[in-house]
Amino acid sequence: MSDREIIIPAAMKAIVERAGYAPAVKVGDTLFCAGQVGRTPDLQVIEDPEQQFICAWENLREVLEAGGCTFEDVVDMTTYHVDMSKHMAVFREVKNRLFPKGLCAWTCIGVSELAHPGLLVEIKCVAVRRT
Repeated sequence: MSDREIIIPAAMKAIVERAGYAPAVKVGDTLFCAGQVGRTPDLQVIEDPEQQFICAWENLREVLEAGGCTFEDVVDMTTYHVDMSKHMAVFREVKNRLFPKGLCAWTCIGVSELAHPGLLVEIKCVAVRRT
């Protein structure tokens, strides 16, 4: 018997059907979250950078909650940035407003593009539910 559970928040069923991936996989108390981006439930990319970043964090929060975790449970995070130097100040301001500081390892990686035109960030993480 496997303790692997696929986590799909209700609002993300369309992306699972379109892209064929799981937003998260839970194994025991550990939740492996796929990268989350700033787009609406109907898969539209949000154009305003600040609003896109807020949405990416909110999408991550939704995946974590569906897996029984919170931002405080995140132990490792990787963020992928298009035009990192141009948008990092705004991204960091949004992150500091929404995500607890200093609770996880964090790696930022600059990339030339993400899965769809207009996406500026993707946030991927691993969380361990505190018992």
